[in-house]
Amino acid sequence: MSTQLGTLEELPTDYREAMDGARVSPLWPMMRNVLPHGQPNPVTKPAVWSFDKIRPLLLRAGELTPVERAERRVLVLNDPGRGKGAMQVTSSIYVGLQLLLPGEKAPAHKHTPSAARIVVEGEGAFTIVDGEKCAMERGDLILTPGGMWHDHGHGGTGPVIWLDALDLPLFVFLEGSYAEEGELQAPRNRPDASQVEYKQAGLVPSRNGGERPRYPLLRFPWKHTETALRSLAEHAGHGEPVELDYVNPETGDSCLPTLGFAAMMLRRGETARPPRRSSSGVFHAVEGAGRSTVNGESFSWKRGDTFSAPVFAKIEHTADGEAFLIRIHDAPLQQKLGFYEERA
Repeated sequence: MSTQLGTLEELPTDYREAMDGARVSPLWPMMRNVLPHGQPNPVTKPAVWSFDKIRPLLLRAGELTPVERAERRVLVLNDPGRGKGAMQVTSSIYVGLQLLLPGEKAPAHKHTPSAARIVVEGEGAFTIVDGEKCAMERGDLILTPGGMWHDHGHGGTGPVIWLDALDLPLFVFLEGSYAEEGELQAPRNRPDASQVEYKQAGLVPSRNGGERPRYPLLRFPWKHTETALRSLAEHAGHGEPVELDYVNPETGDSCLPTLGFAAMMLRRGETARPPRRSSSGVFHAVEGAGRSTVNGESFSWKRGDTFSAPVFAKIEHTADGEAFLIRIHDAPLQQKLGFYEERA
């Protein structure tokens, strides 16, 4: 394979001008930009976002902009590789921190991108997804899949803050991103499915030949997740990963089509060294504190903080004591496209 490709400047001026007039350009000077050898050359740069720094800004946003003027009062995490105003933390993942104050209601809408929320702080808020009212408790993962109506309300005291994760960049790239607005939903008079149909692992409702719902479980309570991680940790050997995937309980597939979520427990005195993955990742600290090294760059983090990792990143995690992380990633999208890969 050739290593030295021709440049645009080597071509005669009249030829370059003729190409401009025909609205074409030569591939070979740009070949290595889009097809680098060995592995991708990501634009994404690893970074950490401190909750302690962002929280005051969110609360000030609550003073400056009523929710009716914002629709969703969110501060977007910007990838430093893309700069100020970047609506993404990796090529396919958007993340923001959202604030809802007591008595507020965020209007109902639906959109083509899929979303999930991880509750960071507060209690008394809820999300209604296609009529299913999901309580929002710290650490909970709540889905709002693409095309499903959802709105938020807050009947408690004190601010509620959660982390939004969407596959928005994918839909923007495909020019398929749009939303519709609607009326606030009347919730069904029953607990959400995590408290009824899918409360016990390995058991799902009998359908008697009927069609199974595409998104049967919308809320994954953190208290259940933490219990499961602790049980797994009791039997995992030293150095073995303690990690659980959030899945569709009916199929075992990822809970959203293009985004995956995994809960991780880091045990005292251990360093976790996951494989280098072709997927990009965003890590949110639910509990505890520690340090992570991403491609040689070290970040300290604690409860509420978020940090990112580009594709094929070399990562190490070390907790100060005991810590829990949720990893957001785009492996489901890559698996559907047939190119997901892991390297030692």
